[in-house]
Amino acid sequence: MDIIVKKEKCVGCVLCSNECPYGAITLVDERHELEEGLKAKFAVRLAVIDRDKCTYCGQCVPVCPFGAIEIIREEATFEGKEEYKGVMVFGEIRDGILETYTFELTGKGRELADKLGVPLTGVLIGKDLEKYAQDMIYHGCDRVILAEHESLEHFLAEPYTKILTAIISEYKPEVFIAGSTTMGRALFSRVAAKIGTGLTADCTGLDIDGEGNLIQTRPAFGGSVMARIKTPNHRPQMATVRPRVFKKAPEDRSRTGEVIKFPLTEDMLTSRVKFIDYIVDETSHVNIEEADVIFSGGRGIKGPDNFKMLFELADMIKGAVGASRVAVDEGWIPYSHQVGQTGKTVAPKMYLAFGISGAIQHLAGMQTSDFIVAVNKDPEAPIFKVADIGIVADLFEVVPLLKKKLEEKLKNA
Repeated sequence: MDIIVKKEKCVGCVLCSNECPYGAITLVDERHELEEGLKAKFAVRLAVIDRDKCTYCGQCVPVCPFGAIEIIREEATFEGKEEYKGVMVFGEIRDGILETYTFELTGKGRELADKLGVPLTGVLIGKDLEKYAQDMIYHGCDRVILAEHESLEHFLAEPYTKILTAIISEYKPEVFIAGSTTMGRALFSRVAAKIGTGLTADCTGLDIDGEGNLIQTRPAFGGSVMARIKTPNHRPQMATVRPRVFKKAPEDRSRTGEVIKFPLTEDMLTSRVKFIDYIVDETSHVNIEEADVIFSGGRGIKGPDNFKMLFELADMIKGAVGASRVAVDEGWIPYSHQVGQTGKTVAPKMYLAFGISGAIQHLAGMQTSDFIVAVNKDPEAPIFKVADIGIVADLFEVVPLLKKKLEEKLKNA
């Protein structure tokens, strides 16, 4: 993309400069000849565009009455779109274990594949993968592609990207989805850039339109609107999906499928980065994305020491502790506990929010919970709009009472 000023049309007025919201257009002293048909034969000033400031928004183009500014857009072409068939899902292996949210992807992938009338293919990259291939078949896949090697035991972006790019080139899926995790985001963004296709991150909905395009729904503008995005001219259509958004596919042990071992070359396995160690977050006794009950704290917790109350509650029933962005930004609790649009999406059986006002970004990450209990001193707190039970009270009075009741319940159990 480029933007140009046609000297023969620019009369040196200030309309474009005044319109530019980024201060990218200035007028310089330069005498130049104008084309026939304009009132003057010469102009003594010329509009100049600073490309470092210009965002190519195009606001300056229609305000020029002489048509002196033009944005040149490159028309992207994609050959062989019709060759891309089938739906693929990426199964994430972490610490030698297949992440269970993978079965959420196979469930949605199966639905999309059935609508398109195409097979569903699972992809696994790592070490010793055969034991998980059948699990993906039981949960909806028609076939599973395995890329196995000792060096792939831990995720490294460079070799994983090269391998996934090669798999796409070989099998040509029309739709490819992965989890919106640290691995999924790092991997799919690189692959999409490598092959020159679109990628929609953090999707909360996927569907197929009447023309066979993937409709990708995700929150936008801080969660105030839900954007519907499609990639009609390029393939594959790639998207990452937040864990716990879709239901897990049911297991059907009568299903059969094909397991394919993808051949790897030495070049695919090379990496400029070396895996050294993985540091476990010792504050997370239970994976927040897998927990059935989450006790979450926000600004009303007032400090890091008070999160101990929530950890005590969580430990009593093997729950997890969550937090709002404010609590994380203040350094009261690690980022791994953050729930919301910029944190993790959770859908526990019960979500208890203490001192959380309910900013729309936080609600985007927990409002699909089966049952929500909110405790806040402000009766107008937005979180009460999504809560099944709202308690207008001081959390420092409610939490001790809740702990006491839980102790009594467990003692009598």
